[in-house]
Amino acid sequence: MQFPDFFSSAPFIPTLDPLADFLGAAEGGRIDYRYEDAVRLAGHSCPTVASAFLMTRKALAALYGDALPVRGEIRVDLMETRDAGVAGVIASIVSLVTGATADTGFKGLAGRFDRRNKLFFAQPLGHGSLRFTRLDTDAAVEVAVDLARVPGDPRLAELMPLCLSGQASAAAQEEFRTLWQDRVRQLLLEHADDPEVIRVWR
Repeated sequence: MQFPDFFSSAPFIPTLDPLADFLGAAEGGRIDYRYEDAVRLAGHSCPTVASAFLMTRKALAALYGDALPVRGEIRVDLMETRDAGVAGVIASIVSLVTGATADTGFKGLAGRFDRRNKLFFAQPLGHGSLRFTRLDTDAAVEVAVDLARVPGDPRLAELMPLCLSGQASAAAQEEFRTLWQDRVRQLLLEHADDPEVIRVWR
């Protein structure tokens, strides 16, 4: 398996998972989520996957500061309905990192570690497209991404239809892939902490 080199340089999200600790899946419950994990889950790398990962990272940092975010103890609200646009993709990345699920997650053990009923769609939000809430303190933040500030190369608009229709040459297909992933690279490496791209409201 060979991912683009920049994947390994992208920021990661450290978490503490009490269930992983309880079952001995990770020493001390520490699990670091990396962009490669999001790509494996989604099956592809795109600005949506990257921005969902970055929004989750920024929201958890705002909520927990220097402490480790506690996986399974976070509620997530999405403004969009579950079948709107890319809401499902975003939700899957958020669920990967936070453990929050709608009704399909782990049911828990003796009343502990339940991951269900912590992910909600079509919720009224004040500013962002996602709201993350700590269930231990009720502290909450909203986040959104402005992808217009990291535009793709204009050539993508010409190359994508050719690639989709099977009319692109091998060289054109490779150019498309390179340009597509370059926008992802810019998001992850140049704008991960850009407040004009990843916006947070407390």
